[in-house]
Amino acid sequence: MSRTAEEYYLEGNKWRKKGDFMKAQNCYLEAIALDPDSPAVTALEMLNDIQNFYHKDYYNP
Repeated sequence: MSRTAEEYYLEGNKWRKKGDFMKAQNCYLEAIALDPDSPAVTALEMLNDIQNFYHKDYYNP
């Protein structure tokens, strides 16, 4: 049974709220792959902004 872009997006929101940004990112990417116009595009951008703000060492070792 395959999942829809909406289901991946909603699951990504759940992981983001729990603080598991990597799992949230993976769900958002799956949603975007299925539907490039998914609201997951905006959610992923916001998640990246959060990670850039709180986890600068991810990008600047």
